Order: sequence, then C-alpha cells, then structure tokens
Amino acid sequence: MNTAFQSCSADELTKKASEARRIILETVHYANAGHVGGPLSAIDMLIALYFSVMNINPDDPQWEDRDRFVLSKGHSAVALYTALALRGYFPLEELKTFDHIDSRLQAHPDMKLLPGLDMSSGSLGLGISTAVGLALGAKLKHQTFYTYCMIGDGESQEGQVWEAADVASKYKLNNLIAFLDYNKLQQYGWKGTDREREVPVTAPELRWEAFGWNVISIDGHDMAQILDACAQAKTVADRPTVIIAHTLKGKGVSFMENNYLWHAKVPDADELNRAIHEIEAEG
Repeated sequence: MNTAFQSCSADELTKKASEARRIILETVHYANAGHVGGPLSAIDMLIALYFSVMNINPDDPQWEDRDRFVLSKGHSAVALYTALALRGYFPLEELKTFDHIDSRLQAHPDMKLLPGLDMSSGSLGLGISTAVGLALGAKLKHQTFYTYCMIGDGESQEGQVWEAADVASKYKLNNLIAFLDYNKLQQYGWKGTDREREVPVTAPELRWEAFGWNVISIDGHDMAQILDACAQAKTVADRPTVIIAHTLKGKGVSFMENNYLWHAKVPDADELNRAIHEIEAEG
C-alpha cells in the first residue's frame, strides 16, 4: 500500500521545487488572486515531504495508515495544491481553477472538497492544535503514522500555538514533527524602531526548547538538510520535534525575496515573465 517513499535525490527534489515555484506564480497570476511570498518560502519543504518523506498513497488519499499533514499557515494553500498536483492527487490542469467560486482549490484548504487534505485551515494558530490531536489519537489507537505540521512565524504570535506546544510535550508526542517556516517577514505588524520591520518571533529555538520540544535548525531551502532533519526527528523517542527552517519570503525571485509587499501581491504579465526567467535560469 505504501507508495510514498521514492528514490528522489536531493538534486531531483530541488528541480521539482523549481518547477513548483513556476507553477505557483502561474496559478496566482491566472487566478488574479492568492499569495506568493509564503508559498515560495515553504515549497521546498512541501516537495521534500510529499516526494520523499511522508508515507502516503495518492491513489488512496484516505488510507488509514497514511502520514498526516496540516498546513497551519493555510493562506499558503497554493503551494500545497501545487505539491499535491505534482504528486498525482489531481490533474495539474485543475490548478487553473484556483480560487474560483466553484473550485475544489479554494484560497484556503477545504478538506471537504479536496482529497488529500487532512485539515481545513486558514484561521491562524489552529493547525498545530489539530496536528497535536491527530498525533495523540494515533498514540491512543496504537497507530504508527507520523503527523507533520507547517506553522508560519507570524502565526506563532498566536497564544494557541504555545498551548498546543505545551500539550504535545506533556504527552511526549514523538510522532509529531512540525516545521516553522521562519522567513522572518509577515504582511502586517510593527515596523520596529527604524525602517526595518520587526521579526515576528525572535529566538524560536529557545522558545520551543523551553516547551520541551526537540529542536533542529536548518536552511529551509536546502533539500539535503530538510531530509536529514526529518530523519533525525524520527530517532527521537520521548518528545515532539520542531524543525526551524530559516527561509526567504519570495525565495527564487530576486525582486520578491524578503519583500513583505509580495505577501499577497499578484504578479502582472511582465513580472511573471521576469520571475519565470529567473527561476528557470537558476534551475
């Protein structure tokens, strides 16, 4: 039943992520709506999970023993949809319906519409709590699947994130692996004391350690580091793991990188062409 574990090298995954970046930008441009900054910072991790790490079966999305994934930062849904489409959960052509009123691909994930989703998300702070529930449920039922969750750093200002972190540590949920997409830039927030915008969450490693989690820090755009971190997390027997992924918002497109204006800005035709040219040149 297991069809997830493919023999993808880090280089192959990097090329797949480059393809996904192009598709994300084309999808948002076509829909004239959506986010690009956060999806571009998250896509390397999503590609690694869906093409190498998670135990899943696109032909049987509700397989009981599958690994679960919760996109807590649900506004980056277009990145998740792209990974799902590339993995074979639905046709790539369907991405052209993104954010249409009658589409299965809404601006935030809706598990009642689209197979392959384990949670409807978008209300920030809630996803990690659901992931904790899934992991705890697996423990109680003696199931062996892992639950993965991606959290935004701006989202981590929500108190519910830390309540969930506390509960996960209390119940020693070593079957829970969270990713913090630490791109250090959110759409809104304090500008800081000068022209620099304040980082949403400072010293995340120390914070998560204080809540009893195993903490691994990586370059969130380095496939080898992503794969190694996931492998390390599975060796931990007595606590959940959070992977602090240092990323760049808008990664892969120079004029989008580390620019909060591209949190939800739609590229026009010229910007799209420039962006695709950069991605293809780099890939």
